[in-house]
Amino acid sequence: MTLHSQTTDTEKANSAETQAHEPGNDAVQPAAGPTEGPPAPQGARRRGRGGWRFYTASAVVCLLIIGLTWHFARFTESVVGAVARPEARADGVVVLTGGAERVQRAVGLLAEGRGRRLLISGVHPGTTRKQIISLTSADQKLFDCCVDLDRIALNTEGNAVETAQWVRDNSYSSLLVVTSAYHLPRAQLELREMLPDVELIPYPVFAQDLDLKRWYMHGVTIKLLMREYVKYTVARIRIAFRTVF
Repeated sequence: MTLHSQTTDTEKANSAETQAHEPGNDAVQPAAGPTEGPPAPQGARRRGRGGWRFYTASAVVCLLIIGLTWHFARFTESVVGAVARPEARADGVVVLTGGAERVQRAVGLLAEGRGRRLLISGVHPGTTRKQIISLTSADQKLFDCCVDLDRIALNTEGNAVETAQWVRDNSYSSLLVVTSAYHLPRAQLELREMLPDVELIPYPVFAQDLDLKRWYMHGVTIKLLMREYVKYTVARIRIAFRTVF
């Protein structure tokens, strides 16, 4: 009985040891290493990509706004800083209509001998020569002799087309360009496109009722400059596109 009891105890001990070393026994399995968590839900991944696109688009918009603001400031600086050269002379003088002050100054330049002939571009079809003479107090003989009227042009691009034809007809190599200071950058841009080999001499006219020096203090002036800047930018894009294609 005693021997049998010892044998049984030994067998139980061996059986327990064997079970302890069997694979799958949780008690003796080595500690599991770190495991990866479940994959991120598809919605979370989409939100991540959407956030990246949003920040990228926001950065692009901010850079665009900064660039446009800087360019507008440069445009405004060129308008405010425009200066009429008192000794300016050229073969011909052209004035782009849009205000009586422009035409009066251009006629005055012609009377001073700053050019051989004057082209008034963009005259309304219903406006007569006598009305222009009365408006500008021009000398009748001077006007009849040396002033040409363009009634075809309807905008600045048209002014450039008609002026270019007039310059070629008269074989001029230099031109005094008379227009409002805020309009001068666009006028020069259009004329330079049509007359690349002609010297363009700007002659800005400053309207008395327009305070360009302190443009930022007047809502009307700010709107005027912004509107002209948009037109100027559109003209640049159009000319660049036409040059490339």
